[in-house]
Amino acid sequence: MIPKGYDIKSLTQNELKALIEENSHVIDEKLLEAARSTREQSYGKKVFFRGLIEFSNYCKNDCYYCGIRKSNRNVRRYRLTKKEIIDCCITGYQLGFRTFVLQSGEDLYYTDDFMIDLIGDIKNRFPDSAITLSMGEKSYESYKKYFQAGADRYLLRHETATKDHYHQLHPKNMNLFTREKALYNLKDIGFQVGAGFMVNSPYQTIDHLVNDLLFLKKLNPHMVGIGPFIPHHDTIFANEKSGTVDMTVLMIALVRLLLPKALIPATTALGTIDPYGRERGLQAGANVVMPNLSPTSIREDYSLYDNKICTGDEAAECKECISERIRKAGFEPDFSRGDYGGYCIANVYP
Repeated sequence: MIPKGYDIKSLTQNELKALIEENSHVIDEKLLEAARSTREQSYGKKVFFRGLIEFSNYCKNDCYYCGIRKSNRNVRRYRLTKKEIIDCCITGYQLGFRTFVLQSGEDLYYTDDFMIDLIGDIKNRFPDSAITLSMGEKSYESYKKYFQAGADRYLLRHETATKDHYHQLHPKNMNLFTREKALYNLKDIGFQVGAGFMVNSPYQTIDHLVNDLLFLKKLNPHMVGIGPFIPHHDTIFANEKSGTVDMTVLMIALVRLLLPKALIPATTALGTIDPYGRERGLQAGANVVMPNLSPTSIREDYSLYDNKICTGDEAAECKECISERIRKAGFEPDFSRGDYGGYCIANVYP
């Protein structure tokens, strides 16, 4: 049962703001208990593993906060071949992973035909596995092709649901309407959809965070990625402060209460700003981790922010380390597909 006062789905905008303000310095333990209880009603103590493959760090966008932004000339760029991506999946499958997250910058090199061929090959080799894509904004037609080829999920963080704030973080050729439209297109097609936002990003206010919660309530995504803002030294925000663990954990808990069945990762960024950040995320209602299956030779080059952890760990080493930490925190590592609660796996476009 959710304690009285934490049934946040019925709270007004002002009530949500007051709740965040009240817990912004010291989080009420009852709120965290409510988030854990809510998670366990749908998923028990399972923490689902996803194998992350960062297959390209080229990007056509110039987001002000991102280390692989187009205008950063100090990045050593790379693209994985189809064989290299498949090899990462083979390694992950042998280690027990049954979800592969293919993530990249918005790289136009990977055409729809390339992705359809890649998705089909992965599905043919590993039919009991799920494919999650995270490649940014695409057309409705491209998304539909990926879905029909066999992709199951798509991650596209909205970053902030406030129009003015969005423009403070992105160049003029990007806009919030296009990002939100893409998310609704993905839902319409049939993907399990993931949105999400940064916590303590530059210029962010509590009103902005309230807007994020209200947008998520309206969108009702299957997955929500929440991580702290961490500056990158080659961006205009290089001297900004990193987000805090406490505020990030608070937002994870509130999203868990708002979207009881959502799949919420305890992110690498959370572990970067605090050695036990991921554990704290799990204690606040998160239930997903994403160890890196990318070749170790290129991991440091996928640098969205500074001081990213686990860039040198081999896949097997990383899996065992995180599994042990999850057990010590009182949770159960789970390597199944880990679909959204109640989601129909049948992947057929009507």
